[in-house]
Amino acid sequence: MSGSSSSTQPPLRPYRCSDLPALLALYANAVRSQCAACYSPQQVHAWSNYAQQQQAVAAAIGRGTTLVSPVAQGDGRLAAFGVLDPIDRLALLYCDGPWSRQGRASALLAALSAHAQSQGVVQLRTEASQLSRPLLLRHGWQLEAEETVLFAGVSFVRWRMIKSLPS
Repeated sequence: MSGSSSSTQPPLRPYRCSDLPALLALYANAVRSQCAACYSPQQVHAWSNYAQQQQAVAAAIGRGTTLVSPVAQGDGRLAAFGVLDPIDRLALLYCDGPWSRQGRASALLAALSAHAQSQGVVQLRTEASQLSRPLLLRHGWQLEAEETVLFAGVSFVRWRMIKSLPS
């Protein structure tokens, strides 16, 4: 699976086990670099440290369908990643701040949706943050419900969302 929404971006590629440390760092950097405007300092701290303290993020990356967006062709650095875990759930979608708003998350969404559809999935689901909700809405996702959850010991509002895939 590969794809890109822009000719200036390198193609997406499947996750490799050697990517895990970079993806865990990217997760934390993405939260720190983009969430201060939407979340309290306590929420940003709890969320950004979650991947290093809990194995759930690493487990989802490893067992799910994970695609990465390299910074540049042949560059070992990673700018963004997305994970389906299980195949009908967008579990993770993160883009580091310096590479955000370049179409990387959109490219990841399109590629992951196409992969899920090729596996017979007719509807995707996710739990969206304040940051990802507008992006998902632009890509045809629908709000199902708002919920408040305890995450990493801190209360967060998030949105359950769904997207129908063509059959």
